[in-house]
Parts: sequence; C-alpha cells; structure tokens
Amino acid sequence: MNDSAENHVPWILWPFYALWKLLTLILSITGRIICALLGMAMMVAGVAISMSVIGAIIGIPLASFGFLLAIRALF
Repeated sequence: MNDSAENHVPWILWPFYALWKLLTLILSITGRIICALLGMAMMVAGVAISMSVIGAIIGIPLASFGFLLAIRALF
C-alpha cells in the first residue's frame, strides 16, 4: 500500500493534523537531544568511577551503556 491512501486527512481537520505533526517533530528532536546528553553523562560518570579498581565493576557497564545511548541518539 502507498502512504498517501492511508494518511488522507479531510481538509477541515488539516490544521489539527499539522499541529500534531509539529508537536511530534519537536518531541522527537527533544528526546534525541536528551538521550545524547544522558549518554554522554553516563560515559563520563562510568569512566570516572572506573578510575578505581573496585569501581570498575560498575563503571565499565555504565560507560558502555552510556555509549549505546549516545549511538541510539544518533541513529
């Protein structure tokens, strides 16, 4: 199926549809930025915790999870 047949919006509802699309765009961009910032913070915290031998048990998984969050924010 093509997308134009599924997304047919009556002309009277078009302003609400456009507002909804704008809102979802803003929220998706904000979510990506928050995800990237949180990933960077977790990587920094994981590396800082890993400076001690005992903290490496928690720091390495924390840094790797932060890296995965940052990658998820990019793609």
